[in-house]
Amino acid sequence: MSVFSGLTSGVNAVRPGRTTMPNFDVAIVITVVALLLFGLLMVYSASIALADGHRYQSYGRFYFASRHGLFICAGLLCSAFVMGIPMQVWQKFAVPLFLLSLVLLLIVLVPGVGREVNGARRWLPLGPLNFQPSELMKITILLYAADYTVRKQEHMQSFFRGFLPMSFALAAVGIVLLLEPDLGAFMVIVAIAVGILFMGGINGKLFSSLLAILFGSFLALIWISPWRRGRLFAYLDPWNPDNAYGSAYQLSHSLIALGRGEWFGVGLGASVEKLHYLPEAHTDFIVAVIGEELGFVGLMCLIGLFVFLVWRGFDIGRQSIAMERIFNGLVAQGVALWFGVQTFINVGVCVGLLPTKGLTLPLVSYGGSGIVMNLCAVALLLRVDYENRNMMRGKRT
Repeated sequence: MSVFSGLTSGVNAVRPGRTTMPNFDVAIVITVVALLLFGLLMVYSASIALADGHRYQSYGRFYFASRHGLFICAGLLCSAFVMGIPMQVWQKFAVPLFLLSLVLLLIVLVPGVGREVNGARRWLPLGPLNFQPSELMKITILLYAADYTVRKQEHMQSFFRGFLPMSFALAAVGIVLLLEPDLGAFMVIVAIAVGILFMGGINGKLFSSLLAILFGSFLALIWISPWRRGRLFAYLDPWNPDNAYGSAYQLSHSLIALGRGEWFGVGLGASVEKLHYLPEAHTDFIVAVIGEELGFVGLMCLIGLFVFLVWRGFDIGRQSIAMERIFNGLVAQGVALWFGVQTFINVGVCVGLLPTKGLTLPLVSYGGSGIVMNLCAVALLLRVDYENRNMMRGKRT
């Protein structure tokens, strides 16, 4: 029997007198499918008016929705491949995959190779598509940090043998990402790696020192950059006329959209802010359109789905660690941490809790590389759960 038939067999199968345990977490699959379908609907709603503007006048009304649907299909194909590979294989290739991602990030910076959009060079052109290596790095840093923690388990209390090597790896990634620049992706990558180190048992004092260094570094990066400093001050006072029509333009219109939505929204498709008032309404600020059209209640339902997904990820990781499959457990919890942190930042930016930062909402926002890598991460989570269930049955994986 093939791996893929093994993944699907046993679902809803019933023996006389007892019910067979499904081979994967059905609740996670339902949640992810719901987020994907909801995201496709909202991408269509948020982007439908773009064809009327000058920038996208050559595109049809279904352009972004149809592309997003194709990205979802590509992501599902990639996730099927990812889920068919045993976790021990992912652990074996964790370091080479991390190095490959780092090389791709460097290639982006080569003039004439990487594509520049709005002053940032973050993409590699692949014909009609653009690939964003920083999205791949989120997965590979997750695998690398989990493998590193397992390999260095005996040295996690040591500065030189446990703490320092990982710090060098993060510094290398950070330097490359800041040259693009892509501070948002670096923040998520740091959260994934540092979170896995913490869950893997790093020395408490070293962990506190690392957090202090990272916090100070982020403040320094903001302060030495006039553009970032201006956005921070604009965030603190978005309704100042100078800010509302300048650095805080997106934030102010996001807040207007959320305010218009009130409790139950103005109705699906009836958003006003998406009509060329709110930039990036189908990507970074799709939460504002959701809040305007479906209201506070609709937005809370969406956040509830993410809370459930994150909780299941941590619970699956806990089960793996209890079975002494530390790498599997850290990968599952790393996926949960990734989705949790990125969702918190995206929603926090849209509601004015955090300064404006270009990060999409996982599984929902429009995007090619992002949606594909999100689905691959979900596949890793399901693979860990699949191996957990096989262990409970006494099977080999």
